Amino acid sequence: MQQPLSLYNTLTRQKAPFEPLNAPFVGVYLCGPTVYSEAHVGNARGPVVFDVLTRYLRYLEYKVRYVRNITDVGHLVDDADEGEDKIGRIARARQVEPMEVAEGYTNLYQDHMVALGCLPPDITPRASGHIIEQIEMVKQIIGNGFGYEANGSVYFDVPAYNAAGREYGKLSNRVVEELLAGSRDNLTGQDEKRSPLDFALWKRADERHLMRWPSPWGEGFPGWHLECSAMSRKYLGAEFDIHGGGLDLMFPHHECEIAQSQACEHPTNEARVWMHNNMITIKGQKMSKALGNFITISQLFSGENDVLTQAYSPMTARFFLLQAHYRSPVDITDEGLQGAGKGYRKLMNGLRLLGKLQLPDGAVEPAADTSTADTELRKLAQDCFVGLNDDLNTARTLASLFNLLRKLNGYAANPATLAQLSPAALAEATGTYHTLVQDVLGLRDEPRARAEDLLGLTLHFYQEAKTAKDYGKVDEIRTSLKQQGIVVKDTKAGVDWAYSEE
Repeated sequence: MQQPLSLYNTLTRQKAPFEPLNAPFVGVYLCGPTVYSEAHVGNARGPVVFDVLTRYLRYLEYKVRYVRNITDVGHLVDDADEGEDKIGRIARARQVEPMEVAEGYTNLYQDHMVALGCLPPDITPRASGHIIEQIEMVKQIIGNGFGYEANGSVYFDVPAYNAAGREYGKLSNRVVEELLAGSRDNLTGQDEKRSPLDFALWKRADERHLMRWPSPWGEGFPGWHLECSAMSRKYLGAEFDIHGGGLDLMFPHHECEIAQSQACEHPTNEARVWMHNNMITIKGQKMSKALGNFITISQLFSGENDVLTQAYSPMTARFFLLQAHYRSPVDITDEGLQGAGKGYRKLMNGLRLLGKLQLPDGAVEPAADTSTADTELRKLAQDCFVGLNDDLNTARTLASLFNLLRKLNGYAANPATLAQLSPAALAEATGTYHTLVQDVLGLRDEPRARAEDLLGLTLHFYQEAKTAKDYGKVDEIRTSLKQQGIVVKDTKAGVDWAYSEE
């Protein structure tokens, strides 16, 4: 019997069986990108991990609403409360509208997520489209005594929040006194704040700021942390099941989200389970645009980066990201990616193998499951779920799938041994393999052969048959290609082809 799905909760620092708030419905929110530039490989890990999570929850017959936002306003260059908006800075440099920058990178990001096998979220809200909800949330926070206005900006009052018995720092396990000690020397440009720990809910737009909206406090724009709290509340409710993001978002972003939700009407920790994927590193150092040691997703697919010696396909990249547990760091190297490519192709060969495993004619289901072969095969199939149920350990699941594949390869190599199996046991094993590889892990077949190269090879054989006056073979090739919508054309310059216009 399978164990229930258990997930590690950053908030409680414990792994526990997953119990939805309102089963069978499950609400999942993942912090999406700030679309001021192209996403790098590290930005892809969260979407791939949460794609597998939502796929598996649906396999378990939960009704999932998966929300992944787009941050297109309010994320300042230092990730705090000062400096230019990241998108606005790029727009000013290019002399274009900020939304032109945001739209271009949003489209590219979504294209890359599809290429990586990620199913589209059920809702993809944009921060700029939810200004009304964010202003309403600020009003509630001020009304409850946890926010204050200063010169057209509004800040969250962390000391007042803690004085009311709340606990700022509980998600990241940070102590307020230690945070204060580390921040008192860095108050440049923060004179409006009552405490250096206070963070912006709404910022007044100066004359250079391109994106601005009217509010009760004057023209301005929302704080970065506020956006996810407002959008998750709108689409998933004041409390929902799972909130995810990269480990680098735990503080301050997710810590501030919890504080905002606790300070509103219907106070909650926002999500019951907080999940954080670890970082992608290069030579042990976190991949970061600020450090300049990143590989964009386009560069990974093209190989055009000094760290890489070749291009890597989207499915190789997906396999690479899934071959480690999501809470472990992953160091990206050529050797690691090449190994991932071999592992991915081995799984795809396994999918091709499934259709060839046929029991002998007349095989019947035994009255009782007494077959040692059945028992062993079923155990291998059931073991494939152990990793997924243990905090979404895809590395363990992949290892189990390879164990199952090894056994299936043995039966394929010696078909006579299939007689030892019952139809039910074989169906369970092949069904498990197919379902987990394609439907849960989301690894699809990615043919390595190019259609035009194969067509050129076919025309070469056509020319050889024609030269040898093997007209039977010539007609056979013509007919086969015609069935594929390809017409062979004999010209003075040689053999060519065209699409059939019939």
